[in-house]
Amino acid sequence: MLRRLGCIVLAGAAALVLLIGGNFYWGWTGEGPAQQELAIVIPAGSSLARAAQVLEDKGAISSAGAFLNRAKVFGGDDPIKAGEFVIPARASNAQILNILQGGEVVLRMVTVPEGMPSILVQEKLMREPLLAGEVPVPEEGSLLPESYSFERGEKRIAVMLRMQKAMQDTIAELWPKRSPETVVKTPKEAITLAAIVEKETGKPSERRMIAGVYSNRIRKGMMLQADPTIIYPITRGKPLGRRIRQSEIADVNDYNTYAMTGLPKGPITNPGRASIEAVLNPARTEALYFVADGTGGHVFANTLADHNRNVEKWFALRRARGEM
Repeated sequence: MLRRLGCIVLAGAAALVLLIGGNFYWGWTGEGPAQQELAIVIPAGSSLARAAQVLEDKGAISSAGAFLNRAKVFGGDDPIKAGEFVIPARASNAQILNILQGGEVVLRMVTVPEGMPSILVQEKLMREPLLAGEVPVPEEGSLLPESYSFERGEKRIAVMLRMQKAMQDTIAELWPKRSPETVVKTPKEAITLAAIVEKETGKPSERRMIAGVYSNRIRKGMMLQADPTIIYPITRGKPLGRRIRQSEIADVNDYNTYAMTGLPKGPITNPGRASIEAVLNPARTEALYFVADGTGGHVFANTLADHNRNVEKWFALRRARGEM
């Protein structure tokens, strides 16, 4: 009788152990509490314990402590990543740990187009709802136009600093490769002239030629006479929205290249890598002038007489289009 009772007790204990063990394992592999897909941000440098608390706070798991206990038994040794992750609805603890250890981090991007002035970059960063904090208008020409990834909740100033470092790295790479044909004497002058080239043409194939024209004018002591340098002191690079006035063409300031020889005091926008390369390796040309050709490009001339004829053709085309 005692032996039989002992067997019953042992069997009951075994069943209880199996039940507890089964529940423990089910808590690892069974459906989680999330009723919908969740975006979870794990801060850089987070421990698994910190990540578990984030998961609990967001409703991805029921208990940070239970998650950690099960992870110690069933989880692998791979470290977790930082960043933003998408957690599917009803994801199990096991699935969630796999995502944190080896899943794809959500990459969010902000793009600065070539030739976007700093005031518009600042406005773009401030409009991005997934970024945090304030950011000042950065120094003109200090940012490299490019696409930049960021994490949800990241500081706007941190993204701006990455843009500035990218420009610093680009100049550090390209400056030693400059051609003897370049007229710029410092990296700042390179960015300043590249910014004018950037604003003067939207055709990548023309950048070196336009850089060559401006290089020739600088060598001869001629005014650059670049229209975007008239506009910059008025709008800080934003579209003018009207025709340039004669008074603005004659205005003497630190940027207007119709009223000075040489380069403006600084960049009028943020030039892209290709425009910087063009300035550091300009085309060899005798051209001193260019004007729009009506197709989105320009026609170049070596002499003022040829240039005046090209201007007349451009004006005639504009009149035919009803633009004048």
